[in-house]
Amino acid sequence: AGMIEASRLMTGQPTAGTGYELQAIAAVVIGGGSLWGGEGSVVGTLIGAFIMGLLSNGSDLLGISNYVQQVVIGAVIILAVTVDELRKRRAV
Repeated sequence: AGMIEASRLMTGQPTAGTGYELQAIAAVVIGGGSLWGGEGSVVGTLIGAFIMGLLSNGSDLLGISNYVQQVVIGAVIILAVTVDELRKRRAV
């Protein structure tokens, strides 16, 4: 995405993607990827990214501040990791 933006705008912005790290991690974890490695799929990550987009756009439409949105994303990550751990413990 950065390459396409740089080619279209004929310039590069080194800080253009700053702040998207948390959203990327949340998309992978929501999509079924494990923070411990070895699991996950492209389709699951795309579904997680779709859910993150819904949360972000819905929060913007409701007028929720960016700081509260970050807290919600963190809570979603904690919830997804907890569900993943419980699922792994029941499988053993």
